[in-house]
Amino acid sequence: MPGALDAVDEQILALLSTEGRMTNAALADILGVAPSTAHARMRSLMERGVITGFHAAADQTALGRGLQAVIGVTLRPGARHESIRAFTHHVRRLPEVLQVFFVGGSDDFLVHIAVADSSAVRQFVVERMSAHPSVASTRTSIIFEYHRNGLAADFD
Repeated sequence: MPGALDAVDEQILALLSTEGRMTNAALADILGVAPSTAHARMRSLMERGVITGFHAAADQTALGRGLQAVIGVTLRPGARHESIRAFTHHVRRLPEVLQVFFVGGSDDFLVHIAVADSSAVRQFVVERMSAHPSVASTRTSIIFEYHRNGLAADFD
């Protein structure tokens, strides 16, 4: 396979997934390669579309949005393609939305939100989700703890 990852590529991805702001010199030092080699390898991963960007992780609680929830959304039958496009366009623009997943199974979408409190969850579900013309039903799950892949802490 032409774009296969080798051990060095996988190590670069592992390191950057936990510390995206790592300097090229630090990356090279950990990998045991020259800085020019580390730079070339990282540039190759970006050019091949393996690394698609670098993102800041914000503490939602510090932003006044300490309650997170996942809302399962089922769309109404009929005109599915148009409904999917319209719903996706609508939901991705909402400021409360952190992530949107188009999924198979009992739900069509999973919408991950961060809001101030339980009344804001209710308001979001009633006014933003259920009121959308293509939405048939919703199912809300409150998130007690959130851990992200390489940043995950042990559960107590």
